[in-house]
Amino acid sequence: MHSSGLIDSFSEFKEFKNIDRATMQRVLEDVFRGMLRKKFNSDENFDVIINDKSGDLEIWHNRTIVHDGEVENPNTEIAYQDALKIEPDFEIGEYVTTEVDILKEFGRRAVLSARQTLLSKVLELEKDELYKKYKDRVGEIITGEVYQIWKKEIMILDDEGNELILPKNEMIHADHYKKGDAIRAVVLKVEMHNGTPRIILSRTSPVFLERLFEQEVPEIIDGLISIKKIVREPGERAKVAVESYDDRIDPVGACVGMKGSRIHGIVRELRNENIDVINFTTNPSLLVQRALSPAKISGIKIEEDRKRVAVTIKADQVSLAIGKGGHNIKLAGKLAGYEIDVYRETEHEEEDIDLEEFSDEIDSWIIDELKGIGCDTAKSVLAISVEDLVRRTELEEETVIEIRKILEAEFEQ
Repeated sequence: MHSSGLIDSFSEFKEFKNIDRATMQRVLEDVFRGMLRKKFNSDENFDVIINDKSGDLEIWHNRTIVHDGEVENPNTEIAYQDALKIEPDFEIGEYVTTEVDILKEFGRRAVLSARQTLLSKVLELEKDELYKKYKDRVGEIITGEVYQIWKKEIMILDDEGNELILPKNEMIHADHYKKGDAIRAVVLKVEMHNGTPRIILSRTSPVFLERLFEQEVPEIIDGLISIKKIVREPGERAKVAVESYDDRIDPVGACVGMKGSRIHGIVRELRNENIDVINFTTNPSLLVQRALSPAKISGIKIEEDRKRVAVTIKADQVSLAIGKGGHNIKLAGKLAGYEIDVYRETEHEEEDIDLEEFSDEIDSWIIDELKGIGCDTAKSVLAISVEDLVRRTELEEETVIEIRKILEAEFEQ
């Protein structure tokens, strides 16, 4: 006998995309064995047989033949006279196997209830399988089709029809899609929301850029080149630090490709995002210089304790160092791990000198007198006229003139 409406065939469950046939059979058998245990207190002497092609289900009841009047458990034993009605040449001690009429034994209401239980179990199992599948794919690039566009997110269908979500804040600002468009993104995370897996994609994550490089640059997959760090302002600029484990391979050249052949595809995918590929180094000073590319710096001073760097740059390089919207200097700081302060280099600029440096030539009380009016450095003193210095201090004019000579002589040297 067939499954009497519980499930006509596995094709009825074709919308469940993540469950294989063997799992479906197991779930179906579990549902019926649950019904058997409820009806007969045990399912041990029943065989549940499922046709793996059509989905038809049969239940067979196995009982031992005993003498008439000696049946103690009708679920496991059958009287000899009753067995002969099934097969006239049965003997005491043999097994009798009879097919269970599902509707007659359980009733239509129980069958419909079992059907709902089956649907519920299959749906729950599908959600678990989908969660596990994409949990293992976090960090992978997937290609899907735009199915629905909302104000704050886009629904995407993968090649199996699973629903994925691309939030607007995980899109590049230049991204514009319509229904049916193909789209590539990286699996950012998988969450359970009210018992349903929610698969979040991203096109702004540094991981997306890293995976694109892996697809375009075979040396990365082969382990010859390593991506040490990626920082991005999505759609604007990105900086990628790479390192080669083979002295014969130029990591920057390999990532860019002949005439930019490898990086051009990545740039197009990221809506013309500018990508700077630099050689990684453990030398912080050199890393900062490379990170500020394309600007050329003239001097650098690192305050390691404050994680701060002061760089001196020629006037024509300042705009390059800062970049459009400040993206270049911001990303350079993130890549190198320092806050970067840029100072414009002035031609013939002379370094100022603290007055204490002149203690061998100028009496300490005179230095204190000058500091009393806010003059701590040589240039701050020279910036004030002799008359003003005499007026603002208790120094004689001759003394002020002599002090200025000492200070001016230092700069002339």
